[in-house]
Formats: sequence, structure tokens, C-alpha cells
Amino acid sequence: MTGSIVFVLNGPNLDHLGIREPAIYGHATLADVEASCRSETDAAGLTLRFHQTNAEHEMIAWVHEARVGAAGIVINPAAFSYAGYPLLDALKMCDCPIVEVHISNIHRREAEWRSKSIMTQAVTGIISGLGVDGYPLAVRHIVNLRAAGK
Repeated sequence: MTGSIVFVLNGPNLDHLGIREPAIYGHATLADVEASCRSETDAAGLTLRFHQTNAEHEMIAWVHEARVGAAGIVINPAAFSYAGYPLLDALKMCDCPIVEVHISNIHRREAEWRSKSIMTQAVTGIISGLGVDGYPLAVRHIVNLRAAGK
């Protein structure tokens, strides 16, 4: 059986969720996202570790912490998706499921480079374009994997 902690990690500029480009990212705040994720983990009797950073080294430290024994990681790498090779390397060392979440549909964005997340090389699955609803879905997936003993 895997660990009892689900890490939800958020990258650059997500601390401005709700005010940054609401036409793309919506009006929900990061506190709203945390509450929806906490509902999922609380219902399953798991612990939620929820973090946001604009600094790649902090994100890497949290991934290292989750690397062995966590129930799973939900990560919205944001702009780290495109050039965060040190973060990618850290994710590749993880032995838990990892779900990459993007609020917008990165495959329909205005710039082609936004559709090519390098993190997909290391993740179990990706949710893109479901708004902030993608977060609790990703957490629920990890809860279900844990319940199945995977």
C-alpha cells in the first residue's frame, strides 16, 4: 500500500489565480483549488500537502520530499512545463503516480510552444483544459489508485 500524503504542487504565477487572465484561467483562486483538493483527501482519510512557488528549486525540494512513499503528486508546473529540465529530472526519480494538471487546454493556446510540456515524459497522466476542476479529478485518481493498492 502506498503512502497517505497527496502532494499538490503549483508553479509560477498560480499565486495570482483568479486575477491573472481570468478569460483563460477563470475566477477561482488557489485557495478554492486547495479546498476542492482537501475535500477529496479528507474523504479518503489522506493528508494533503498543497504548495505554490515561483522558484524551481522549491518545487524540486517538494518533489524530492514526495519521491518515495507519497500516495501521489498532482502538479501544475505552469511555465516550468516548457524549460524546467531540473524539475523533469526530479519527477523521473519518483516512485509514486504523478498527474500533470493544466487549467487551460494547452493544446489550444495561442502559442505553439505552450502545447509541448516536457513534463509528460515523467507523469502518469495529464489533465488539460478542465479549468480548476482538473485538480480534484487528479486527486481522486490518486485516491483510487491507492485504494486499489497500486
